[in-house]
Amino acid sequence: MIDSDWLERHEISRFLTRKYVDRGWLERVTRGVFLRPAPGTGKPDTIDWKICLLSTQHIMGYNVHIGGMTALAQQGYNHYLPLGGNAPVWVYGKDIPSWLARLPLNAPLETRTTHLFSDPALGLTQDDAASTLPWDWQLRMSSPERAILEVMDELPDHESFHNLDMVFESLTTLRPRILTALLHSCRKIKVTRLFFVFADHHNHQWRKRLDPQEFNLGSGDRALVKGGRIHPRYRIMVPKEFAITETADGA
Repeated sequence: MIDSDWLERHEISRFLTRKYVDRGWLERVTRGVFLRPAPGTGKPDTIDWKICLLSTQHIMGYNVHIGGMTALAQQGYNHYLPLGGNAPVWVYGKDIPSWLARLPLNAPLETRTTHLFSDPALGLTQDDAASTLPWDWQLRMSSPERAILEVMDELPDHESFHNLDMVFESLTTLRPRILTALLHSCRKIKVTRLFFVFADHHNHQWRKRLDPQEFNLGSGDRALVKGGRIHPRYRIMVPKEFAITETADGA
């Protein structure tokens, strides 16, 4: 896929673009966005979201990545989640093209900025793909350490404690060094507090390498959910089952 900005950068005029469309070399997907059709196929009703994001990242060069629950699912952490065709794809970036929301994709998109972290590139997976063939490209995405913090930011309006609890149970191999850097870079007290609520709740081995006192947890109580309880240590309102502290600080 390509857009009009890409065509202009490569000195392809609107006149030539219309010729390419007339000859079937390009298909117009929406205003200003075009798809190079696969040989012998008709115009698709929907476009695979991975093809769209790969093109956005690798061809058009937009600084976007997939994150949150989508990144966790792509890296094998969705064992307990029923992710069907209607599961949203979480896209993060500082220059997300406006046309992305207009595309007929096979999954809905949720877009977010990268303002959660003071270092917006921290914790993204390395993109080592050097091939020019689409099937050898790699999606740029959040590492599990970054993705779980992005999901925390969606509680409780766009993600559930239950789903996040099931995913967190499988996060047994998170890397303390990357977590430390991300937690220092995190701009939201709510996210940092919630992370330690879940970390204490599951008490994975890596939890012993993190000391909550090293991070900015702010002051005062924080409301988050109605009908919950204030966590006795991290002072944030959570469902009552998460406000029970049974494990000691492993730092």
